Amino acid sequence: MKLVVGLGNPGPRYARTRHNAGFRVLDTLAARSGVSLDERRFDGRFAECALAGERVGLLAPSRFMNRSGASLEQALAALPIADPASHVLVVYDDADLALGRLRLRARGSSGGHNGLADVLARLGSEAVPRLRFGIGRPAEPRDTVDYVLKAFGAEEEALLGLALPRAADAVVCFVAEGIAAAMNRFNGPWPAGDEGEDEPIDP
Repeated sequence: MKLVVGLGNPGPRYARTRHNAGFRVLDTLAARSGVSLDERRFDGRFAECALAGERVGLLAPSRFMNRSGASLEQALAALPIADPASHVLVVYDDADLALGRLRLRARGSSGGHNGLADVLARLGSEAVPRLRFGIGRPAEPRDTVDYVLKAFGAEEEALLGLALPRAADAVVCFVAEGIAAAMNRFNGPWPAGDEGEDEPIDP
């Protein structure tokens, strides 16, 4: 079994904010799979589905972002996850990436993201595959906390209509082929023609 964990903040106040991009990728996967994240398990919202012929759990922690790891810890204690270093994928927002750009990595530090930092601390390892979903930075200088806790604008939502399905495709690729294949396929420029610098494909 594999587990995909989307990070965000619970409650309607935060539902459409930039910081909840991880939740929205999970919602896209759930809708595609015909399931709902309405089972209350592991201190979060949970659903089980089939992706690429694999049994996959989808988990959205119900604790606030900086305590996300407790939910994952509970899930790992109860589910038949063979190896978190290859069978768990954490999905979260990243303001250092342009809106909709994806970056997958097999391991690494939290990069200052509080949700991932708690996950790594709880698991005691940086060998946790992750998918960073770009939310962009504001055009004008602005407090980062204020920015990520605001809702996407109308034009951003239009772009998300393309970016979220692509992120779901990246998760399916991870499930079917592993992190290296997903990195090779989805870490490139997006939209087509973007001149941004890319990370090396090596895990």
